Amino acid sequence: MDLNKAMVIGRLTRDPESRTTPSGQTVTNFSVATNFKWTDQSGQKQERVEYHDVVAWRKLAEICAQYLEKGRRVYVEGRLQTRDWEGQDGVKRYRTEIVTDNMIMLDGGGGQGSGQSKGEPAPAIENKPQETPKKDDAPKPASNTSEEEVSIEDIPF
Repeated sequence: MDLNKAMVIGRLTRDPESRTTPSGQTVTNFSVATNFKWTDQSGQKQERVEYHDVVAWRKLAEICAQYLEKGRRVYVEGRLQTRDWEGQDGVKRYRTEIVTDNMIMLDGGGGQGSGQSKGEPAPAIENKPQETPKKDDAPKPASNTSEEEVSIEDIPF
């Protein structure tokens, strides 16, 4: 049995870009940043940022394009997919993306007439399984609690 599942909670690094394929399917691309914080051996706090390219298809792509914007917190869930192409310089290039099939807006949804209050997660939005396009899909949820480090001494057991 194989499993290819990606779940990410983070902030959009840019506004989504949407287009329509020649076959009429909507596809939306955006990027999500996630942070990893830790304390090194010398006691210094460290932080690393990872950037994740996300692709949404069909109705979910339309929703992402309409309601998501740079800086918004979002949960995306989907599968990892790597595509390749040859650049203008003749060098083969690769990009690994999260093809999303589920997305949850965590900043209350936003957009025109969302009806969500600040701090209240928006409802989850899923792509219904259909024929998989040749390339791209993903979504996810979070809370508004601040990210604090937990040391081993703080665990009660």
